[in-house]
Amino acid sequence: MKEYLKKYQSVICIAAAVCLLGAAAFCGFHVCDHYAHQNEQTEAFEEIAQKVEQAQEDESQAPEIPLTEEESILPECGELFLQNPDMVGWIKVEGTNINYPVMQTPNEPNFYLKHNFEKEYSDLGTPYVQEDCDIAASDNLVIYGHHIKGQKMFGALEEYKSQSFYEEHKSIQFDTLTQHNEYEVIAVFKTVAYSSEGFRYYDFVNAKNEDEFNAYVEKCRELALYDTGVTAEYGDRLITLSTCEYSAQNGRLVVVAKKAD
Repeated sequence: MKEYLKKYQSVICIAAAVCLLGAAAFCGFHVCDHYAHQNEQTEAFEEIAQKVEQAQEDESQAPEIPLTEEESILPECGELFLQNPDMVGWIKVEGTNINYPVMQTPNEPNFYLKHNFEKEYSDLGTPYVQEDCDIAASDNLVIYGHHIKGQKMFGALEEYKSQSFYEEHKSIQFDTLTQHNEYEVIAVFKTVAYSSEGFRYYDFVNAKNEDEFNAYVEKCRELALYDTGVTAEYGDRLITLSTCEYSAQNGRLVVVAKKAD
């Protein structure tokens, strides 16, 4: 009987070990697959950025594509817009990896949270504008991007926690399909989303009046990690960049900037 129990226990131990090894191999495979996917998507965005840079260097080779009767799409954006008309602009922050197309899908608000430029599933997603923002008219454009390790996507906004980095990178480039635009950083802050304890910055898109506009700007500056010395006045156009911040549950890192004159 004792011999039988020993054999039985031995079989159980072997089976448990096999199960553990199998689970470890399964997890390892998915981790490797996850990072391989991230690298593949990163390379795809780099290729898109190269196309934009090449078109900027030789605008004569880019076709003129009208957007309205009065305006044509910027030469560097034309080919990409034809490929995916969800594109509404391009964002770039010097000194970081942020150099991406920006999308918007008003009828499917968070589509690009988990889709790439080709509309395929992607953990990296693609930066996108909040659905209720009007690119041409809103007082504030809220732009979301994933916080990915290795300074990928909007994970690179972590750099703005440092005032020394800000001092060297005070502006952000956000081009619409028809216009090059530079924005001056007003404030960088942390908050909590979807909580009464946090600042609902994403609710501010259009100011009802001057007081509401000023209140938004002042709240951003009040929460700021450091003083930039920059503010905004009623009538200025703003962008608010938003990504996850992991020091708190549902934490957010937010960078607010105003359009330069």
